[in-house]
Amino acid sequence: MRKGSVERRTKETDIFVQIDLDGTGKSEIESGIDFFDHMLELFAAHGLFDLNVSCQGDIEVDGHHSVEDIGITLGEAVKEALGDKRGIARYGSFYLPMDESLAFVALDISGRPFLVYDGGEMAPMIGGYDTELTEEFLRAFAFHAGITLHVKVLYGKNSHHKVEAVYKALGHALRIAVGRDERVQGIPSTKGVL
Repeated sequence: MRKGSVERRTKETDIFVQIDLDGTGKSEIESGIDFFDHMLELFAAHGLFDLNVSCQGDIEVDGHHSVEDIGITLGEAVKEALGDKRGIARYGSFYLPMDESLAFVALDISGRPFLVYDGGEMAPMIGGYDTELTEEFLRAFAFHAGITLHVKVLYGKNSHHKVEAVYKALGHALRIAVGRDERVQGIPSTKGVL
């Protein structure tokens, strides 16, 4: 079973994340930020990951610490669940339309963390969610999962649709990359290690 479970406690947040990469898409999310909960639910549903996230954070300050630290913890949980990465497809990409918006995500489970993010113009807030935190979440996730991640919103008008397209596309792209390929013998790299 490819599962990861991580706890992270700081003076700003107390977080528990558990993920099953071979799940059915069910989730229980409590970050304290309703819109972000919804985005993580969509990520899990479209990735077919079983995901539990519990966070007690200093959201009275703002959502930054909670969103970034959940990204860190989720990245660590995914890395743990992948183990030595034997037999995975490694690469995944996905275009996702959300009404008038279109997002693209491409990633490589490379062990070389990197983020390229182009979200375009966004409204400052969606409900209680600061749209700048999308990039913070993605960076924290990519760097702690050990993946190279490229995210671009190609176009759109509605900020809710743009952000939602990003999280859904991330779920699909990661689902493809962590998928098992029976033709892959061992580690999917000519170097023999990821």
